[in-house]
Amino acid sequence: MPVPIPRQRAIPAVESGQAPAAPKDAPSKEAPRKEATVDNNATTQLSLLVIEDDPGGSTVVPELLDSAGKPIRVRTARNLTEAERLLTDDVHCILLDLALPAPGRSDDDELAVLRHVLELAPRHAVLALTASGDAERGAEAVRVGAQDYLFRDELDGRLLSRAIRYAVERKRSDTAERRLAEGRVRAQENRRLERGLLPTPLLQGSSLRFAARYRPGRSRALLGGDFYDVVRTPDGTVHAMIGDVCGHGPDEAALGVELRIAWRALTLAGLCGDELLGTLQQVLEHERSDDEIFATLCTVDIAPDGRRAGLCLAGHPSPLVARPGRPARLLPYDNNGPALGLLPGARWPRMQVELGAEWSLMLYTDGLIEGRVGEGGERLGQDGMVAMIRRQLSEGLRGEALLRAAVNEVRSLNGGELADDVAVLLLDREG
Repeated sequence: MPVPIPRQRAIPAVESGQAPAAPKDAPSKEAPRKEATVDNNATTQLSLLVIEDDPGGSTVVPELLDSAGKPIRVRTARNLTEAERLLTDDVHCILLDLALPAPGRSDDDELAVLRHVLELAPRHAVLALTASGDAERGAEAVRVGAQDYLFRDELDGRLLSRAIRYAVERKRSDTAERRLAEGRVRAQENRRLERGLLPTPLLQGSSLRFAARYRPGRSRALLGGDFYDVVRTPDGTVHAMIGDVCGHGPDEAALGVELRIAWRALTLAGLCGDELLGTLQQVLEHERSDDEIFATLCTVDIAPDGRRAGLCLAGHPSPLVARPGRPARLLPYDNNGPALGLLPGARWPRMQVELGAEWSLMLYTDGLIEGRVGEGGERLGQDGMVAMIRRQLSEGLRGEALLRAAVNEVRSLNGGELADDVAVLLLDREG
């Protein structure tokens, strides 16, 4: 069906070589060529909204065709009020006359109407229509946000069809590129945030050596529900902690960070043992999103002389200790208290542990021991972990190398990435 549009001939996209120019004697209906389409659905019909001050008095040209030879639907609006009513989601492109006045805009702004339409239709492709030879204004329109500019009296139906397709594809490409860039920025911000939430041990003045390994179970995450921390208080005592919030999502990760920060503050304030864990339970009860959420915790406070420690367990696996000339073993866990958040008014006994002059103490979460062994349903368990650490120590592994080898072997035994978060920290004292 013929449609009324201004009398025009060419577009900058064609003149600059971005699209091949058509011969003058070519038929109005083009043969299919390898050009971009709106989407992968061949049945999609392009739709154009012409916003021009007098579309009824414009030259009638042959119908506009898309790349598949289908008619491009055309709607016309004499002003921005009509355009807003006709601007529905099925409109793909806008042909805008830059001579139209824009409501509430300064007369000094030659592109006021374009800015108004871009605000009105941020997801639509826009072709700016300007006076013949006014390339400077057209180029400025593209800089402001239009996909291309056209001269009012130098365009025909064939080239307008191509211009519409070009503008729609360019808009789609720009949108995809912007979303990709925004996604990258968000990912970078999330990584920076998660790295900032990981602890920096406060061990200045201590002779103990520290190492840690952390692997979240969530895909592409840097932080999970496991958490740990190490600080040295002014009296010379070194306090270490490791914990695990049930679950693996971002809410659990956030709660783990809150518990870790609370533990550090309470520890530096002088709390220890049962009093500290009872306060942490109150924090958990107030901050958790569901009453079923709980957290296991292991705390160790090592005396200034480094030869003994206090141990509190809240539903958490007992640490492993290794001494020269002795096989690595688990510390006692007979007085293990309940996990935080399970029993109101619970108590957590503090056990005294003799460490000796030279030792290595490893705290870990259950992600390290719950991985499967081989193709069956058997899990590594604490006994399997102890045997693995004994062998790796006999091979001379220490510190970071020991933790790296332990986590890698657990993953290998599991046959791939572990489903649960894994956190391991190691404190060493040389005699």
